[in-house]
Amino acid sequence: MVIMVSRTGRQLQRYDPRGRRLVVGCIPYRFKSSSKIGKGNVNEEVEVLVISSQKGQGMFFPKGGWELDESLEEAACRESLEEAGVLGTIECELGKWSYRSRSHDSTYEGRMFPLLVTQQLDLWPEKNVRQRLWMTVDEAREVCEHWWMKEALDILVGRLSTPQIQNPSTDSRIE
Repeated sequence: MVIMVSRTGRQLQRYDPRGRRLVVGCIPYRFKSSSKIGKGNVNEEVEVLVISSQKGQGMFFPKGGWELDESLEEAACRESLEEAGVLGTIECELGKWSYRSRSHDSTYEGRMFPLLVTQQLDLWPEKNVRQRLWMTVDEAREVCEHWWMKEALDILVGRLSTPQIQNPSTDSRIE
């Protein structure tokens, strides 16, 4: 069962000891074909999903507050479902960044995870307030509004380009 209402409010929001809001997000991605990454590059064989802000200005990856009743991974998956309408397999954390909020006068700590998308929903909680768009890695790097998300994307590309990485959908070794 999929919950079709976004969480709201900050009652359950986590903060670090310095008072920074803890934010977590995902880079939803998929392989353009079911084959492993071969002699082509990641940009040619992988697509990532970006979303618009609720106000429609700017594109970035799904992210939001990490709440007290969930793990980091659960929060990342919840944000991808609520904001982008995708489900999938969460992978190892890409990193942690401190960044300044544009809309609030405060510093946040953001963490990002890759999400290998296994299902894209036609209906999702924020469908009426966000646009979602699959694009190449290079296109996403160009349109993404947040420098720290671009760094996370570069880390993901590095992982996917490494020969030891396997495409879980085919469970075959990349050579």
